[in-house]
Amino acid sequence: MAKIGIYGSSFDPITNVHLWTASTIAHRCQLDKVIFLPCSSKRRDKQLHNTDEHRWNMLKLAIQNNSKFIADDYEMSKEAWEVFTYYTMNHFKAKYNEDEVYFIMGADLLEDIAEGKWKYGDQLVSENKFIVMARDGIDMLKTISRSPLLRNNDNGSRFHLIDKGLAMEISSTYIREEFAKGGEPRYLLPEDCYAYIKKYNLYQKENED
Repeated sequence: MAKIGIYGSSFDPITNVHLWTASTIAHRCQLDKVIFLPCSSKRRDKQLHNTDEHRWNMLKLAIQNNSKFIADDYEMSKEAWEVFTYYTMNHFKAKYNEDEVYFIMGADLLEDIAEGKWKYGDQLVSENKFIVMARDGIDMLKTISRSPLLRNNDNGSRFHLIDKGLAMEISSTYIREEFAKGGEPRYLLPEDCYAYIKKYNLYQKENED
């Protein structure tokens, strides 16, 4: 039985922090695969700055040399009303029905679930396992203990809490802003992705929006 982590994000663009985070989690949680899952561009809560094609191409370039990393366009190809994490996890548990599947998320999303902000949050928590990455200023244990939903489903293996041990908060937003304002974020993202962005002049109009 393999252990698989589902790692969703906009990846607009994918950064070295995304890759480092996935690698760290795979190592510490002994995952056999990490599935990179770009979000749907049709979601109303997401303002994306690039086409699906460019996001997908950069993701493929970024992970091409790591056999543990897989790109999957399941959510990217869905309409907004079809994209809920509960549905997504059901899909991957069915696809990898002989394996153990985890949802990877940040502690900020754990707080959102605790506050009832996620649709199908009750079912999501009761039927799945999670790997939760630390975020500055968030006490993950207190978040779980304060929430009846989380604490009543905390059976000792539901939430695997990861303190990465090193704060690396460089975001896709920061990188986009650097490109837009003539900065040089070259070593904050994979070299192939940097070259791709330069080739297609991506993120150049951010400062005009």
